[in-house]
Amino acid sequence: MVGCLDKEKEAQMNTMKQTVSGKNIPITELSYAQVIEFLDKNWTTSRDGKSVERMKKLDKLFSSPSQKLPVIQISGNNGKSLTAYFTSKLLQKEGLKVGIFYAPHITTYNERFSINNELISNDAFTALANIVINEAQCAKIAVNTYEVLTQMALNYFVEQNVDVALLESNEGGSSNATALCTPKIVAITRITDKKGATLETASDDILEEYLKVVGKDTHIISADQNKTHLKFMFDWTKKHGGQWAMPIRKLVALEYPFEQLHGRCAALAERIASIFINSCQATDNNEKVATLEDSLIAKKAGQRGRPTLEAKRNAELNPKYTLEEFWKETLNELPGRFELIDKEKPAVLLDVADNIDALENLFLGIRLLNYQRPIKGVALIVGFHKETIHQEEFIKAVRYFFKKTNGIVIFCPLTAQKEWLTESWNVQDIENEMKDTKVKIRSTASFKEAFEVAKKSVNDKQGLIVVTGSSAMVNNYWQLKGVKK
Repeated sequence: MVGCLDKEKEAQMNTMKQTVSGKNIPITELSYAQVIEFLDKNWTTSRDGKSVERMKKLDKLFSSPSQKLPVIQISGNNGKSLTAYFTSKLLQKEGLKVGIFYAPHITTYNERFSINNELISNDAFTALANIVINEAQCAKIAVNTYEVLTQMALNYFVEQNVDVALLESNEGGSSNATALCTPKIVAITRITDKKGATLETASDDILEEYLKVVGKDTHIISADQNKTHLKFMFDWTKKHGGQWAMPIRKLVALEYPFEQLHGRCAALAERIASIFINSCQATDNNEKVATLEDSLIAKKAGQRGRPTLEAKRNAELNPKYTLEEFWKETLNELPGRFELIDKEKPAVLLDVADNIDALENLFLGIRLLNYQRPIKGVALIVGFHKETIHQEEFIKAVRYFFKKTNGIVIFCPLTAQKEWLTESWNVQDIENEMKDTKVKIRSTASFKEAFEVAKKSVNDKQGLIVVTGSSAMVNNYWQLKGVKK
């Protein structure tokens, strides 16, 4: 082994090698900082549409952990992380150990790896990364960053013996590295075009990209509201032997204002958990959950019709914790998803909305927030990657929002790469296009300048600064504050 490891870390790496890889390999030890540098540099490596092919080769080197995990794939344009988070909380309540592979992260790569909502440690992250990177290099597989992270997640979840792995597919479905797995459930949040426009039906090619992972007996559930999309999904599922579940219509009653913002994600999560507990677990003959008397969603075998008088009396004497109570107590704790920081004066709202659909949901949230606590002035600091935004649709959305809201839009260039998205939108172009609108606008050269302009533009006590457009923008806020979350 090259380099010098302390005994604890060396033991950890050796254990992971034996447990996951099944063999010893020569390791070039990278520090945590060096691993981050490697990952930052390799997002655009091998961007050729052959990700699944490379993943199969890489996965085989580790004795195919992808086939040892019960997997739920969550895809769509928006709401994936929230859906995974809510699903995890509910499955944990059912007694399961739940792993989540998130995308993207905001401040650190560690945010992508969660078991029972606890992030991976720096040491475990570094050990996993070293093993995957070295295996890939020894086998001469030119993997990119997302492929390394995906394999790390699979290895980690197998090593930690999770009961189910929730994999967020950050781009499409069948061409994504996570498509290596054979999911028991495919959950689709919402499908728009590639830049989040919602006015038109997505093309068949886009829909097929999400659905090609559906195989025999795969359960598919969607929260998409487009009837054309749902008909296409239904036909595809039946044709390929999948199990179609009725789409999500109602919202879960979350705490105000989150019912309208995140209620559909919560409803999708509830359906995912129910299908997994009552269908997938039963098929696998796993009695871990079925034997729990306090299960919120497990259905007892043979339970049909109205409860007996005896059952009613028992329920009155021994009130059962309900799903309604669960949702009332469940709050979204994911960073950058309508994250309100009240301690700042003026208050700051962070949101990773990076397309039109997500931006309109953010604007809805701000209006709902205003009903709860009057807002005197909104300073919207926004920065998009060029590849993610419809400029004309953006202008329409902003004009509509500021018709009834007093404030300013501050355009900020992106200086940080977000995964393989490298090109920032042109703030001068968007400023020129919006000059004839009645919206107050300002372009800036940096996030620091944008934030200073925002603080001067709104009331300290009742104003609101909104930072959005990309996870890179939210990251800029924390960097400015000198906070490493």
